[in-house]
Amino acid sequence: MGMVLGKITVETPKYEVLATTGDYEIRKYSPSVIAEVTYDPTQFNSDKDGGFTILANYIGAFGKPMNEKPEKIEMTVPVITKTASEKIAMTAPVVTKSGVGGSETVTMGFILPSKYVKAEDAPRPLDERVVIREEGERKYGVVRFSGVARDEVVAEKVEKLKACLERDGYKVAGDFVLGRYNPPWTLPPLRTNEVMIPVE
Repeated sequence: MGMVLGKITVETPKYEVLATTGDYEIRKYSPSVIAEVTYDPTQFNSDKDGGFTILANYIGAFGKPMNEKPEKIEMTVPVITKTASEKIAMTAPVVTKSGVGGSETVTMGFILPSKYVKAEDAPRPLDERVVIREEGERKYGVVRFSGVARDEVVAEKVEKLKACLERDGYKVAGDFVLGRYNPPWTLPPLRTNEVMIPVE
């Protein structure tokens, strides 16, 4: 019942709030280990969230974990996504940005529990589409919002956040990341979403 009402009861990433304004927060995130998959949504009937099942199978959310040990891995939130047009080379994808023209690829990631300090600490995936990687300490400008994270809503949040960051003298250092904290059955007004833009 708690998940329907938006209660977050699983591990979330560790961060320090460096600054708070009426428009956003600047956060410094601790290093983490991420399991991610990059795919063309057309492989999943144009579902941008098609990679979720692949990652959920890796951690054992629906049954036997699809990793070498096999070891069940606790779910964490947010689920992070990033989308790019094929025309844009993806460099160290963190994790939804709509590309312009051409087909899009989506990278979806699960941040693994903090007990996994290095990539080699995490069980090796049996599905070769799942990549385990480390992400170092990083800073983001973050805006939180409720409701369904539809593309047009996210795009509006991204543009406003970018404008606010630039107004306040922050340098945008990469593409935005979308973090979603709740399952699809959570009532939309009670969902927690975040748009995160890396800053220097």
